[in-house]
Amino acid sequence: MRTFLIAIVLAVVGGLGTVGVLKIRDFWRERHKPTFHEAKVARGEIVAVVNSTGTVQPVIKVPVGTFVSGPIKELLADFNDHVKEKQLMAQIDPRIYKAAVARDEASLATARAELARVTALRQQAINDERRAEQLRKINPDYLAESAMDQYRFARQSYDAQLDVAHAAIKQAEAMLENSEANLEYTNIRSPVDGIVIARRIDEGQTLAAQFATPELFIVAPRMEEEMYVYASVDEADIGMIREAQRQDAPVEFTVDTCPEDLFKGRIAQVRMDPTVLENVVTYPVVVTTPNPDLKLMPGMTASISFRVGQKSNVLKIPNAALRFYPKPEFVHPDDKDILEGASDDEKVADNEEEGQDEDAKNRRSASQKADAGRKRHQRHVWVLEDNLLRAVPVTIGLSDNEYTELVKGDLKEGQALVTRVEEP
Repeated sequence: MRTFLIAIVLAVVGGLGTVGVLKIRDFWRERHKPTFHEAKVARGEIVAVVNSTGTVQPVIKVPVGTFVSGPIKELLADFNDHVKEKQLMAQIDPRIYKAAVARDEASLATARAELARVTALRQQAINDERRAEQLRKINPDYLAESAMDQYRFARQSYDAQLDVAHAAIKQAEAMLENSEANLEYTNIRSPVDGIVIARRIDEGQTLAAQFATPELFIVAPRMEEEMYVYASVDEADIGMIREAQRQDAPVEFTVDTCPEDLFKGRIAQVRMDPTVLENVVTYPVVVTTPNPDLKLMPGMTASISFRVGQKSNVLKIPNAALRFYPKPEFVHPDDKDILEGASDDEKVADNEEEGQDEDAKNRRSASQKADAGRKRHQRHVWVLEDNLLRAVPVTIGLSDNEYTELVKGDLKEGQALVTRVEEP
């Protein structure tokens, strides 16, 4: 009987111990259970953009210079003034140029008077030669041959002097025209209708135009009609920008001066003039935009978004789910082989591992890089099943800052995808 009681007690104690161990084990497992953070597949619009920064500039900047030297006598235009074509903007002291005009007018008058004098003498020589020829017709002995030579050569001399007088008049007229042009150049006029965006001179300043043309003003025409935004785009994105230009896709940008305003434009040019800075190659892209309120001013910095793709009513995968790369201990045994063949684009690691991955990328051959480029749209996302992760292969398309288009894959709207694992 005693032995039976002992057996019963031991059985009860063993049972209680077993239950206790199981509870402790369950408690330990629950306490050390990882937390899976998830995001859902959605349906909606995807707008893919390439972001860049640029500088706002007028379409045309017309420098206004001077051809003559001298002190500025009067300044008639200032910053931000609206000027018309041929409007007087400044005047150089014209006194020495007026004096030059007066001098050349006198020279021209002298040349014309000399022409009149030579014309008269030539006419006299012609008359003398004609009378001498008439006398010789009456009687050849009236005048010797030498006398006839004197009349003939005197007339030819005045013929030559008449040509010289005509040439002198042309020279005097050219000198006068030059002086009058220089006098007109003292009036600095706007070559176009526009806005003065720069003034380089002050009243009383002396200009010296002998060696280089001084730049007095810069006039920007049609700023209210059109402005340019000059952006630099990385070579990796320039192909998408050219396709967007071909499709006439819109461009949106903001400026710090008007942060609440969204400006829109179009791609005017993708220039084949690369800039290389610290081994980074960029290409200039010119965006044209209207400016009716003159809110855009030269030199402003623009934050630009080039729309390179847009699709509506598509399934969208959260980008965090595409960036997630699980550890093997959280993955179902059937899917662990996928981890070994995962592409570099699917792996998210700490800084040291990322550096190692970058080195590995640099060591790949050209064919390997091309093959990776073709496969970059083939990815995996992870779903939770019985506390383990299962892989779902997907083909992706357009991407924005939050979602990426699902082109192909066994996913449904509202389905949860793992984006992060929080270990206890």
